[in-house]
This record gives sequence, structure tokens and C-alpha cells, in this order.
Amino acid sequence: MNMSDKNLHPFEQFRAEREAGNEKALDTDSLLIKRFFGLDKTAYGEGQLDSKTKELLGLVASMVLRCNDCIDYHLEQSVKQGWNKEQLDEAMGVAMLVGGSIVIPHLRHAKTSLEFLFEEANS
Repeated sequence: MNMSDKNLHPFEQFRAEREAGNEKALDTDSLLIKRFFGLDKTAYGEGQLDSKTKELLGLVASMVLRCNDCIDYHLEQSVKQGWNKEQLDEAMGVAMLVGGSIVIPHLRHAKTSLEFLFEEANS
């Protein structure tokens, strides 16, 4: 998939850029970088909290930290894990309460991404 393909939806563009960026980031001999990427996978795996709940926590934290790439990643994982629109809306409401009005632009971004993800899941 060409990352500069004008026919890609912005979310598809995000996926392509993230995949390419991760490949570049992991093309290293740095044990620190490789372990950090591994720690991320471990943190979101099953544990005392299930991975579904952890993705929702990641989404809320990402919104409060105002990282759209992180928001998109956790939205995609949350939809795959089975969270529905109403549940995600409630979680994003908590993020707005914690983060304040500065989170609103990221809520707009998230809602646009979610629209795509649910359309994709239902097609």
C-alpha cells in the first residue's frame, strides 16, 4: 500500500504510516527500543485486568495526553475488542472531564475515526 495514495481514507493512511514507522523504529540494534516495544505489548495483554479494559484505559489516557495517533490506535483496538459506540462515548466523556475543554479537538478527531471504524466493521 502506497502511503501517499490519495484514495486512502485518513485512518487507512494512519495505519500505513504507523506500520512503516514501526518497521523503521524496530530496525535497530538498540535493546532499549526493542524492549520498550515489547513492554507495550505486554502491558495491554491479559492480566488482572483483561485486554479489553486496558485498551479503554489506553484510549482515555491518550485523549487526556492529546495524542491523536495514540487515540486512533486505541480506538481501533477497542472496536476490535468489542466496545460499542455508547461505551466508547462514555469513556471519552470521562477523558473530557479529566482533561478539560482542551480535549475537545481530540474528541472531534476520535469521533471521525470511530465513524470510519464502525463503518468498516459493518461492511
